[in-house]
Amino acid sequence: MTLKNIEINPVRDLSLNGVKNLTLVETILPRVENKVLILIRDFVLVLGFTVLTAISAKLKIEIGPVPITMQTLAVLLSGALLGSKKGVASQITYLLGGLAGIPWFSRGGGIQYLLSPTFGYIIGFVFASYLVGFLSERGLDKKIETSFLAMLAGNIVLYIPGLLWLVKFVGTSKILSIGFYPFLLGDLFKIILAGLFLPLGWQLIKRLYQMKI
Repeated sequence: MTLKNIEINPVRDLSLNGVKNLTLVETILPRVENKVLILIRDFVLVLGFTVLTAISAKLKIEIGPVPITMQTLAVLLSGALLGSKKGVASQITYLLGGLAGIPWFSRGGGIQYLLSPTFGYIIGFVFASYLVGFLSERGLDKKIETSFLAMLAGNIVLYIPGLLWLVKFVGTSKILSIGFYPFLLGDLFKIILAGLFLPLGWQLIKRLYQMKI
């Protein structure tokens, strides 16, 4: 590996026109030209957020058919920090790995999880990560108000397949009381946390590296 493979330029133009499709993580990492190194870097990033999602699944409170976990925060950050493509890759890896038998879902793993009332939320992770990544790539993560909106949009998208799947197990009369209302306060906290983290991160990078955002 030579210096030609990696370009580190701490003073970069991050004006709105210069950061299209650029996430916070992509901004602070050195630029890599070698294709093999790019693949290794992307693999590590994707796998890192897959594992983070798995760890978050185990930070749970059992309250019924659907437990309270920290996964939403990991999913939102996977899209915001990795971008739409790598964010989705991290969640698809999480989904397929769990179905293959890795016990990193909140209640284990295996193909039988297709019969779990919570599986719809895991499908929602994929869509939520993509949407948040898509919006972040277009600069919505740089201001607090738009960052909140991006995280809220991702959270809403996550619930759509989650509730549609859950209704088969609990019925329409209990769908909101079991699959939605118990999570509102926790989701609000995660949205606020993620919504603040991204703009503050951009401001810190601006100060450290004299970047324009």
